Amino acid sequence: MIDRQLHDVLPVGAPVLAPVKAEPEPLPRPLLARLLQGHPWALLRLGVDFGMLALGVAAALVGAAAAGADLTQGGSTVWVMPPLTIVFLSVWRMYGDTVQARAVDGLAQLVGATSLAAISLIAAADLFAPGIDPARLIARAWFFGTIYLVGGRLLLWWTQHQARLARIVAKPTLIVGAGQIGARVERRLMAQPGLGLLPVGYLDSDPPPQQMIPERSLPVLGGLDDLAAVADRTGSKHVVLGFSSAPDSTMLPLVRECEARGLEVSLVPRLFESVNVHVAVDHLGGLPLMGLHWINPKGWQFAVKHAIDRIGAGVLLLALLPVLLILAALVRLSSPGPTLFRQGRVGRDGREFEMLKFRTMRLAEDGESEPHEPMLVALPPDLGPGGVEGADRRTWIGTFMRRSSLDEVPQLINVLRGEMSLVGPRPERPQYAELFGSQVARYTDRHRVKSGITGWAQVCGLRGRTSLSDRVEWDNHYIENWSLGLDLKIVLMTLAAPFYRAE
Repeated sequence: MIDRQLHDVLPVGAPVLAPVKAEPEPLPRPLLARLLQGHPWALLRLGVDFGMLALGVAAALVGAAAAGADLTQGGSTVWVMPPLTIVFLSVWRMYGDTVQARAVDGLAQLVGATSLAAISLIAAADLFAPGIDPARLIARAWFFGTIYLVGGRLLLWWTQHQARLARIVAKPTLIVGAGQIGARVERRLMAQPGLGLLPVGYLDSDPPPQQMIPERSLPVLGGLDDLAAVADRTGSKHVVLGFSSAPDSTMLPLVRECEARGLEVSLVPRLFESVNVHVAVDHLGGLPLMGLHWINPKGWQFAVKHAIDRIGAGVLLLALLPVLLILAALVRLSSPGPTLFRQGRVGRDGREFEMLKFRTMRLAEDGESEPHEPMLVALPPDLGPGGVEGADRRTWIGTFMRRSSLDEVPQLINVLRGEMSLVGPRPERPQYAELFGSQVARYTDRHRVKSGITGWAQVCGLRGRTSLSDRVEWDNHYIENWSLGLDLKIVLMTLAAPFYRAE
């Protein structure tokens, strides 16, 4: 499971005996870190879940009593709900320690566990105690228990996330393999402290020279045989197996040693570009056989997605009509010019369409460059376009709409027309799409699906002028791992966008 989580984090991707650097000192371990390291987050989740469920049952009983309900009708039965829900959550592995953790992860399982527990109690009462009718009381307990359970999980997630961002609970991590993939792992882990893993160095018995791996910044601390000494010296708790130059026959003893020492292990699988959440694992005796399965962007699943897109866009346009009219009026009042800004973009199968936005800038005057004219703006290597290009002529309402992403709302019309989707890779201008298609690996693969108003790369922070190769990697990851559940997760994460700067 961890290798799949790491695949979510790093899309594609050898050390050198770099000039000898000072080996990192063991990370300081204050009392708070010692209390929170290891597996206590799983225990905290267990305790918080049980406490929130118990509060939900108590709230249900208090509410029922206040309403004059007869608590003898299932008053004791509802107390079975907290432990039963915990059992279902345990069966669904909701108490394991994970690398990647997001606020929306597991919400469906939480609701499903409380619902299944409530249904089971009602069915059991009907079978074994037909004289009582606890359904109403159990329904109350289900409602309050679900609300409190989700609230407790969100609070605990926020606490863990903040602790990880502050590196309070960062696990010192060794990377096995100091090549391109290992360097990519280092870069991803350093850029995403929310994963809770802090790389401290590499293990590689035959690392490539530093000049071959410019991305690598941490030292090579030793070979594979030095695991025990290096782990003790650095206080490492986690090991990531990248692509080492060592033969596979030497890797199994390393894994066994990690297991014996209690070190967590993650691995980047071979052919990881083709490994997605749809992979199936069979066993030929003791030999695992991974079956690779892909989603067809032109199959029936995406036909369902596009139907939901159009229905959703129509509903949202009707619901947001007052907001759209107010924003349109403010745009017209802010400066002379059209309300909507139209720009050619490249969508599915390389077809061009006219994307709509609210106009956020006043029209160019004599002597001012037009930032949206069909020309390429010079960009540093591996940096995508975005933000203000040319003179900054944003109006006051335009600045607000860009920061809150409200200027993108008219693209619901593009979705209704069938030119875009609610969720998908963001479309690019034809000139840039042609340039990037010749310069960036797998760039044109994103054109397998319709472009989206929001996307996986955007909710992961890759908006504005950010790494182009990372955007491409995240977009292709979305396509290869697509599901309606993933779309829902992206939509929920997008709802927080108004609280963050888009540029």
